[in-house]
Amino acid sequence: MTRSVVITGVGAVTPLGVGARTLHERWSAGQSGIEDGFGRASEFEPKEHLSTKEVRRADRFTQFALTAAAEAIADAGWEDGPPGDPDRAACLIGTGIGGIDTLEQQHLILQQQGAERISPLSIPLLMANAASGVVSMKHGLRGQSFGTVSACSAGAHSIGMAARLIKYGDAETVVTGGSEAAITPLATAAFSRMDALSDSGISRPFDKRRDGFVMGEGAGVLVLEEEQAARARGARILGYVRGYASTSDAHHLTAPEPSGRGASKAIELALADASLSAEDIQYVNAHGTSTPLNDRAETNALKAAFGEERAAQIPVSSTKSAIGHLLGAAGAVEAIATLLALRDRIAPPTLNYDEPDEGLDLDYVPQEARPLANGDTPAIGLSNAFGFGGHNAVLCLEAE
Repeated sequence: MTRSVVITGVGAVTPLGVGARTLHERWSAGQSGIEDGFGRASEFEPKEHLSTKEVRRADRFTQFALTAAAEAIADAGWEDGPPGDPDRAACLIGTGIGGIDTLEQQHLILQQQGAERISPLSIPLLMANAASGVVSMKHGLRGQSFGTVSACSAGAHSIGMAARLIKYGDAETVVTGGSEAAITPLATAAFSRMDALSDSGISRPFDKRRDGFVMGEGAGVLVLEEEQAARARGARILGYVRGYASTSDAHHLTAPEPSGRGASKAIELALADASLSAEDIQYVNAHGTSTPLNDRAETNALKAAFGEERAAQIPVSSTKSAIGHLLGAAGAVEAIATLLALRDRIAPPTLNYDEPDEGLDLDYVPQEARPLANGDTPAIGLSNAFGFGGHNAVLCLEAE
């Protein structure tokens, strides 16, 4: 029996606000959450969403995950725990860095006040699997629970692996996504020393003037369920995870392979996993970091995977133009943005795109959202996530 994976709930905390629909509506309207060169989740107030105990016992990245997960689970219509057998309810939350804010703060305390002043909660707060552990405990998810750590691909890897758990019969439901809170002194300085950050503080993917990514923070969480079980309980279906694939560039620790070969292969494999072709794809949410190397390699990858003629016909836009780069959360937040864009049959804009660059000649949906083609065909798109380490993860999503 083929087990189909449906999406029944979504939740997000991003620089555009708290809420998955807020992300979609504000990005589609051309709003930006970037201010002073950073994409901060400035509307997020932990105590408005979490108990005092939860705030004290969770790093900011886990706070984001808890809040996004609560929204997604409510959106899915769960009451008093997961539907069905909680032993078959899993939790996968990806991150690139984990609790780096806790690590930096506690290291300062160690230096300035001594070891006896270190919080006994330090390790539980900073460990990269904290988000998946805390979310599973809060919602009684007793199936598989772990975190994916693959830099900027982590959120997409998490969703892909969650879908596989359901397809292979290892879970009936999975709460999955990614979370990151790395706008900290050390992380900012380290990325800056790599010349990875934008000197202008502007995220302008695919534009000739692009000069690096803008750091962002937040979380995206989705509820995935086996379709028959979801329909049996009367769940509202938002869409489907039709395909997923992952490859490695095996090229360089931080730079993408220039031809985009690894990314192209991931796109091809995701289409094959979904039993689809390039003709079926109506929209691509690009990784689109606003770095010179990534945007060119991704454009090359799309042309190689789709063929140049078809690639030129598909709208391609970057959520990072509006919220910056959420690192390990990016793939999950952008998957949510992709799903909601497909449901509304709209291609949201790539903000700040004004000056074309030679060889970067796809339809990047500059400045303003645009309706997708209407018709009886399903609204299907790809969400790309590529990370340091040469990790490539691609999700193929369909809106209900």
